[in-house]
Amino acid sequence: MSSNSSFGIHDLSFATTEYVLSHEALAAYNGTEIGKYHIGIGQRSMSVPAADEDIVTLGATAAAPIIARHGSDRIRTVVFATESSIDQAKSAGVYVHSLLGLSSACRVVELKQACYGATAALQFAIGLVRRDPDQQVLVIASDVSRYELDSPGEATQGAAAVAMLVAADPALVRIENPSGLFTADVMDFWRPNYLTTALVDGQESVQAYLQAVASSWKDYGEQGGRALEEFAAFCYHQPFTKMAYKAHHHLLHHTGHETDKAAIEKAIGQTVAYNATIGNSYTASVYLALAALLDQADDLTDQPIGFLSYGSGSVAEFFAGTVAPGYREHLRTEANLAAIARREPVDHARYRELHERSFPSDGGEHLTPRQTTGPFRLAGLSGHKRIYQTR
Repeated sequence: MSSNSSFGIHDLSFATTEYVLSHEALAAYNGTEIGKYHIGIGQRSMSVPAADEDIVTLGATAAAPIIARHGSDRIRTVVFATESSIDQAKSAGVYVHSLLGLSSACRVVELKQACYGATAALQFAIGLVRRDPDQQVLVIASDVSRYELDSPGEATQGAAAVAMLVAADPALVRIENPSGLFTADVMDFWRPNYLTTALVDGQESVQAYLQAVASSWKDYGEQGGRALEEFAAFCYHQPFTKMAYKAHHHLLHHTGHETDKAAIEKAIGQTVAYNATIGNSYTASVYLALAALLDQADDLTDQPIGFLSYGSGSVAEFFAGTVAPGYREHLRTEANLAAIARREPVDHARYRELHERSFPSDGGEHLTPRQTTGPFRLAGLSGHKRIYQTR
């Protein structure tokens, strides 16, 4: 391995759900002024899972095109990042490994730290590939964001999975050293084992996020990172897209830079398109921002991008990636737009019905209705075991 070898994101693919609820439909139901959603939080619609899809089917659907393009011979590790796990012991990645037909000579683990988990997975993957550059690591970030019906967080729900192939000499983004790191014990958002929906303190969460932005940036600088002016764009975790604007405004103000709208729009504007229509996808969100940026921006070759990954509770990381020459030949822009466009709109009554659906905990036979049209489906539950099917 030469000393100038690079490591990072070689391919990126995403998937989202079968259904979508518009924020107009939500606003019409609950009497909210639509501007509160479109402008206030910067959201247009949210992906809604069908009865026969979950983080496994989404993750497998996101990863399948990567396997189709590159094969799986070099993949010896799968890291599945999620905060909406389906099992307290077994990694969701093991189901995906099976659905994709990967080699048994493979390690598979699940990582959890709220919305930050995928960045941990990416960094761990880079460490493995750096140790053995002939290997590749499949990183999957897959989440379904659910809050109680009629709660303040309801409008920020969403669901998606992003799959990334991490490799030496990557075709998309070379991840740089160093990283700026920050952890603080904050109760801004959490989900005890006995609850199916998260608990959130909205104001506390915004403040915790902004504190994490400033603190991880400070550490990044102390580790010898790039100057703010060098970055062509910034990909932030987007629990709602307006948060990316707030975060960048805070970073500019914190570092003594001008906070004019044009500068913020230039840095953030092309990163919010997918998250605005998909909703909060937790671990996948910051990498959906990257996908939107790469799909829309003018040539970013050799340009540095800043990444701010935040997970409530809280852990944050600021790091940089440089866009690889020739990256445009490897983008999945058409497939990405198709994944969003294929969703079937549902009315508010149907959305509520889907939201409230869950498996009984008796371990009996519970089949799911056939609602999805994608390559994988959750067929049901039998003897406390989840049953998946490949179409």
